[in-house]
Amino acid sequence: MKTEVLKSIKDSEEEYKKLISNAQEDKKRTIANAEAEAENLIEKAQKDAAEYKNKRIADAQSEAKAKSAKIVKDGSSSADAKRRNAAANLDKAVNLLVEQFKVKLNV
Repeated sequence: MKTEVLKSIKDSEEEYKKLISNAQEDKKRTIANAEAEAENLIEKAQKDAAEYKNKRIADAQSEAKAKSAKIVKDGSSSADAKRRNAAANLDKAVNLLVEQFKVKLNV
């Protein structure tokens, strides 16, 4: 009977050692899985941030090009209008000079 009790105690000890060992292995596995998942989340967040940054840069470049094109177009239109106005005024200026020249010559 004494040996049976000792054997039962020894068997219980072995069973608890196995349970503790299994629990420690589960703990290690859970920690490793959590670390791997955290690394994956960090990589995904970094990738998403890089994609967002690249999209914002592309959007800003596109907007800058559009504004630049509008400024160039507006400037070109303004220059054309000033050229036309100058050309129209050129005839008037020539006529005015000719008239003043005639007055000086008393013609």
